[in-house]
Amino acid sequence: MIRNSPALIRSAVAAALLLPAAPALAKDDDQPKEPRRTRIALGGQFVPSYPGSDRLVPRPLFDLSRSRGDKPFRFEAPDESFGFGLIKTGGLRVGPSLNYEGSRTAKDVGAPMDKVGDTIEVGAFAQYQFGENFRIRGEGRKGLGGHDGWIGDLGADYIARNGDKWLLSIGPRVTLSDGRYQRAWFGVTPAESVRTGLATWRPDGGIQAVGATAGLITQFSRRWGVYSYAKYDRLVGDAARSPVVRTFGSRDQFSGGLALTYTWGGNKKN
Repeated sequence: MIRNSPALIRSAVAAALLLPAAPALAKDDDQPKEPRRTRIALGGQFVPSYPGSDRLVPRPLFDLSRSRGDKPFRFEAPDESFGFGLIKTGGLRVGPSLNYEGSRTAKDVGAPMDKVGDTIEVGAFAQYQFGENFRIRGEGRKGLGGHDGWIGDLGADYIARNGDKWLLSIGPRVTLSDGRYQRAWFGVTPAESVRTGLATWRPDGGIQAVGATAGLITQFSRRWGVYSYAKYDRLVGDAARSPVVRTFGSRDQFSGGLALTYTWGGNKKN
């Protein structure tokens, strides 16, 4: 990110992938006979209309978490891609990741730039949780269609929580991308230069942005609660020097969202 929507991928694939997969994944739970609990968050968010944009646009915000019995819901950062652990040992989890990146049109930019199509990003993640309060995570994904590039995210989170009553997380982020990704979003071809008057720009890969993400989940009752997040990224390197960003966009990339949560299932005594 800034991807077109940090949690939009959950709305696109969670219902299709997570729900059918949940019974199979539940076999790994420590207490397989405990009843499942499900928490769903539904709301809205504002995100940049494309990487490097200075305009925020509304998007749906959706999140789904599952647990068993009285076990708290597993922590997930609000800006991580959809994924599930195939390798689980101690605090280590490794598995596939999936993200969706929306398109960019000339109208979005406000200049006759080439279109960047919708992109499905497929890859993998690895994370390690040190006790209850600290987690590090890395993702790498390849774009299929659209930008066709590689993008990766590195992050660390400090986590403070009181079971499921409230959970606060905050931590730094670094976004990396290859030359193909950066040329799709931040480059200016000779043809685009003629049409727009911008200088040609052929960025290389490297660190694209640095920033931070914070999330807060609170429960008002057994059933109802609030899910919220805020994220900031600062474009650096070739992305920050892009004529597209300097003329039509911004190095400062903000996003944030708010959703209502509803929880059901679990032990009847809860």
